[in-house]
Amino acid sequence: MYKKSFYIAAILFLGLTMSSRAQLKPWQHGIITDEFIFEKAPYPECHAATIAETSRGLVAAWFGGTKERNPDVCIWVSRYVNGKWTEGVNVANGIQNDSLRYACWNPVLYQVPGADLLLFYKIGPSPAKWKGYVRSSKNGGISWSEQQALPEGVLGPVKNKPITLANGEILSPSGTEDGGAKVHFELSFDKGKTWQKTNSLGDGKTVKALQPTILSYKGGRLQALCRSQNRAILQTWSSDNGKTWSPLEKTTLPNNNSGIDGVTLKDGRQLLVYNHVLPPDGKAKGARTPLNVAISKDGKTWYAAAILEDSPISQYSYPSVIQTADGKVHIVYTWRRQRIKHVVIDPNKLELKEIKDGQWPAMSGYTAPVVTKTDE
Repeated sequence: MYKKSFYIAAILFLGLTMSSRAQLKPWQHGIITDEFIFEKAPYPECHAATIAETSRGLVAAWFGGTKERNPDVCIWVSRYVNGKWTEGVNVANGIQNDSLRYACWNPVLYQVPGADLLLFYKIGPSPAKWKGYVRSSKNGGISWSEQQALPEGVLGPVKNKPITLANGEILSPSGTEDGGAKVHFELSFDKGKTWQKTNSLGDGKTVKALQPTILSYKGGRLQALCRSQNRAILQTWSSDNGKTWSPLEKTTLPNNNSGIDGVTLKDGRQLLVYNHVLPPDGKAKGARTPLNVAISKDGKTWYAAAILEDSPISQYSYPSVIQTADGKVHIVYTWRRQRIKHVVIDPNKLELKEIKDGQWPAMSGYTAPVVTKTDE
């Protein structure tokens, strides 16, 4: 009787395992969690999510309001507590005085090792005229300090997280859009209290780069990958801890003039989240779908790893990615401007195929959707 029950249980377990695998969509291997941070919100639109791991758990932030650029757009924060995301809390607005209010933009969370959780964001009428601000938290995002303006000329990270270098310096990826899109970097030698700015890269006219994400390699070499208006992800390299950088050049990966983000994994590989979309001929801007994950060992040869979203409806964009202490990869991103999505990946279970000539490789059983129109 015992043996019969054991065999029945084994068969049922095998059947469930095969069923769960069969439910995986092509290019979805390695995905553990796929959820919304919230289902309903007191505002119709949201965008530009960011995520960080603290000693008290995960924290996410985004901006939400009537519509991007509207003065009622604020910064909202949620914490992951007991397996659930808390209700978003409004932690920053753009009120200047009784008669003037601006929109808030692009929050960036960064947990300084051994110190505070920082929340950077921008306030202003447009990216060309915004100013940088920061709040800090000593308790993992439960409460926040008063708002502080960053020094004149310092914007803070414009979309993607800073990194802490081996020497303890914080390197922040930044840039400006006043007079054309250019990137620069900001260095702090005192855990974010003061900052120094590097020279800008790109002329803003022929080479238009935005929103860099920083990857690190053995020997201290750094690579920054940038969103661009040049139909490709741009790259630049540094060998002196981010003080100087090589001229911007195109990678083999396409870019649709939308945000990207990457992270250096504990095993030394690089993981990048982006829209693998080449804009229509002659255009700098393309649809913000699908949303893809790629892996590289050297930052030059990239391998297709996952497709997070591929619906031709609306947009899936502006990812933020980290690797937590347990080795899992956490990604948050905009879902149709209506919600913020949270996806967890086991990077050791991703199935990789080399991306050749900028073309996402085919997979049996998968047909890429035909995007005719999005709301971008």
